[in-house]
Amino acid sequence: METSTIQLDDVKELTEKHKGKLGGLIGILEEVQARYGYLPQSVLEKISEETGDSLVDIYGVATFYKSFSLTPRGKHLCSVCLGTACHVRGGPAIAEEFSKQLNIKPGETTEDNEFTLETVNCLGACALGPVVVVDGHYFSQVNVKKVKEIIETARKGFETSKVDLDEKSFAIDVSCSRCNHSLMAPEHLLDGYPSIWVTVSFANKHGWLRLSSVYGSYHTEQENEIGENQVTNFYCPHCHSELLGSVECPECGTSMVLMNVRGGGIIQVCPRKGCKGHVLDL
Repeated sequence: METSTIQLDDVKELTEKHKGKLGGLIGILEEVQARYGYLPQSVLEKISEETGDSLVDIYGVATFYKSFSLTPRGKHLCSVCLGTACHVRGGPAIAEEFSKQLNIKPGETTEDNEFTLETVNCLGACALGPVVVVDGHYFSQVNVKKVKEIIETARKGFETSKVDLDEKSFAIDVSCSRCNHSLMAPEHLLDGYPSIWVTVSFANKHGWLRLSSVYGSYHTEQENEIGENQVTNFYCPHCHSELLGSVECPECGTSMVLMNVRGGGIIQVCPRKGCKGHVLDL
């Protein structure tokens, strides 16, 4: 995105929106990332001016969380693992083949802004190496011949369902706002679509929770029965970070749960059982 198209006046509105809130700076950066696909330098400078936070501190937060990027990213993010287990099984050759197929080096984005390629030290699935992750979808035991197929699959779009939805209902594909790992459970369907898998805790209980990925549906399945009006804490089942949002529920005032939406955007949902408060920003 060209700098000239970035609306710096919007930054003041964002800073006012998150002023005084727990994790306010993260909330601001999340909205900027969702809007532009990355964190433009001019916007970070404006955030520093409006919040009074030093630019060093803002960059510290922006570089700490993997979900943030300081450079424009393509529509599809390809991550090739070069950790020890994947390295010895041919990880470098796979990364080289991705570079060849996409005509870019790791850390670069294709000219059409379709693909960004990166190499990572570990994806936490060493026994399945070599591992590649594209848009949160894991591909295990990848070899050079599979690279072209993976790229073409991403171009066409990952299948999530065979059920038709009307114009008011659609399925979303979400990932953790901290580690960027997909939260989708294709083996566990709700409303005919892969469910969203998180772990929750409440009243000294801990267990799994499945949410319908169909926007507009409130169907859930859970390990432990959750009582009406019970507020639960949501966690990523992969990195175990709490999925804390940056805004309060417009219906009941409870702090919202935040997840990234694949393709660009965020969704925040109320963790209070029975409350239908939610915010979707694509």
